[in-house]
Amino acid sequence: MLGQNTRVIGNPVIRNPALAGSHPDPSILRVGSDFYLATSTFEWCPGVRLHHSRDLVHWRPLGGALDSTRLLDLTGCPDSGGVWAPNLSYVDGLFHLVYSNVSTYAGGFTDSPNHLTTAESIHGPWSDPVPLHARGFDASLFHDRLTSWLVNLVHDWRPGHGGSAGLEATRYDRAARRLTGEPIPIRLPPGAGWIEGPNLYRRGAWYYLLTADGGTGYDHQVTVARSATLSGPYQRDPDGPLITARDHPELPLQKAGHGSLVDTGNGRSYLAYLVARPHGRHGPCVLGRETALAPITWTPDGWPRTPTGLPALEVPAPDLPTAAEAANPDGTDADDSGGSDGSGNLGDSDGSRGSGDFDGFDQPALGPHWSTLRRPPAPEWLSLTERPSHLRLRGGRSPQSLTGPSLVARRVTSPRCSFEAQVEYRPRHFQHLAGITAYYNTRNWYFLSITADDQGRSVLSVASCDRGTTAVDESGRHPLGDLARLRLGLDIDGPVLRFRYDTGSGWCPIGPPLDATVLSDEHAVDMEGGRIRAMGFTGAFVGLWSWDLSGAGRPADFDEAAYRVTP
Repeated sequence: MLGQNTRVIGNPVIRNPALAGSHPDPSILRVGSDFYLATSTFEWCPGVRLHHSRDLVHWRPLGGALDSTRLLDLTGCPDSGGVWAPNLSYVDGLFHLVYSNVSTYAGGFTDSPNHLTTAESIHGPWSDPVPLHARGFDASLFHDRLTSWLVNLVHDWRPGHGGSAGLEATRYDRAARRLTGEPIPIRLPPGAGWIEGPNLYRRGAWYYLLTADGGTGYDHQVTVARSATLSGPYQRDPDGPLITARDHPELPLQKAGHGSLVDTGNGRSYLAYLVARPHGRHGPCVLGRETALAPITWTPDGWPRTPTGLPALEVPAPDLPTAAEAANPDGTDADDSGGSDGSGNLGDSDGSRGSGDFDGFDQPALGPHWSTLRRPPAPEWLSLTERPSHLRLRGGRSPQSLTGPSLVARRVTSPRCSFEAQVEYRPRHFQHLAGITAYYNTRNWYFLSITADDQGRSVLSVASCDRGTTAVDESGRHPLGDLARLRLGLDIDGPVLRFRYDTGSGWCPIGPPLDATVLSDEHAVDMEGGRIRAMGFTGAFVGLWSWDLSGAGRPADFDEAAYRVTP
C-alpha cells in the first residue's frame, strides 16, 4: 500500500502510525531484505494479519496467515478474545508463527491455548498447528543459536494474586516440534509487577527482555531489562521505559507499548510498537491500537534508546533501497528466504494509509483489506461467483450470536472517513436485514439496513446497539416501494457518525447524528466488581452485513464498496 508514507530522496521518513487502524501487538521480522509485521486479529478472520515492506516506509498487506478452521477455529470466540499477540520468527528456513486462541478472559480466568505453525513462505501454506501449552498468553519464540525457547506470561487466576505469576521460558525442540522439559521461571527485576508481551533477544554477552508494562491503556509502556543468562536475574534499564506517552497526554500518539525489535541489517535497529489516537485528551479511541515504528540506537554501555523516549508522528527511515524498489510496484511477491536475523539475535554493531479503497468484487477471493467475523469465507454463506461482480452474503445469525454471523468488514483507519456500497436485497419479513454497518463488537454497533415492515413492505431502517441495549429508529424508517437496489453510505467525522442513502437521485441523510465513540475501545470495556466482563481491543470496522433470523439464509448482493479517508 503506497499512500501516506512517502520517501523523499535524501530524507527518508516514516509517518506514524505506519499501519493505521486496528493493528496492535506488532511482531516485526527481517528475512534478508524483506521486513514482515504480524499483528493481533482477535475474533476476526483470517487470523494474524501480515504486512510486507522493503524499507519500513511502504507496507503491503498480505492478508491473514490463519485462513481456515484447520489453523484457527473462532466459533464461540468472545468479543476481543481469539488471537492475542502473535509472534513471528524465522529459523531453519521456516517462518515460525506462535499464536493464542483465547476462549475466556472474564471473571479472573484466561483460557489461552497457544499454538505454533510453520511455513517455508510467508504466503503459506502453513502447517497443521502444534499445541504448545495454555499456562499463559503473549507467548513468543526465541531462537538462541541451536536452542529455541517459548517465553510467556504465566496467568494466575487466584483472587488477590494480581493475575500474573511472572514470566517463564520452556525449551522448544524444533526437530521434534514440541516443548521439552519443565518451564524455567524468569527472574525479573524487583517490583516488576504485571508485565506482558515478552520478547527475548541476544546482543553480544547480554540477553535483553523487552516487555509491555502498565496495562493496555494510557499508562502503557515498553520496558527493557537485561541479564547475562537467559533465566536472569534481569536488571531494569536505569533510564526508564524505552518508549511511553504516559506522562504526556498532549501527544497525538498515546498508549505507546507492546513492542518488538528488528535489526535492519545496516547496523541499526528499529522498534515496532502499538499506539492509539484518541478523540480529545485521553479520550475514546475509535481506531483502536495501531502500529508505529521508532529508530533505536545503542548506548556505549549497551542499552537501547529511541530518539526521545516518546511516540512521534515522523521518524527517520533506515538507509535502505529506494521507494520504487521497496514498494514492489510490479506486484510480484517478495523474496521469502535468504540471510535472516529472524532468530532474535540483534547483532553486535552500533503505514499503510492510502487515501481509500474500492472493490467491485471482480476477483474470486476477498482482497486483503477485508475480514470476516468469527468464521472464514465459505460457500455456504459467502460467494463471489454465484453472481459475477458481486459479493453475495447469505443472511447469518443475530448480532448477539457468537456463531454464524454474515459480516464482511474492514478496519477504520482515519478519524474522518466514509464507506459506501451498492446493496440489492428483497426482504420478505422483519427478520430479514441487509446493509452497511459501523461495528465494534456484539454489544456496540450501528446498522443501516434494507428490511421489511409488518406488512412485508421494504423499508430502510437504522438500528443501533450501545453496550448491549438495542434500539431501532422506527419513526425514521424510509419506505422503498418496489426498489430493491440502492446505494448506502456512512460518514465518520471524529465523534459523529451519519448514515445516508441514494436511490438514484442523489444522497439523502437518514436518521439522527450518532455517537461514533460507541465504537471505541474504551466504550467496549465492561467491569463488574473490579472483574473484567468484556474487553475492548479491536478498534472499529465498517462493512457489509446480512441477517436472516429465520435461519433460511436469504441472500443479499453487494457491489462497488468504497472506503475513503476524508481530508
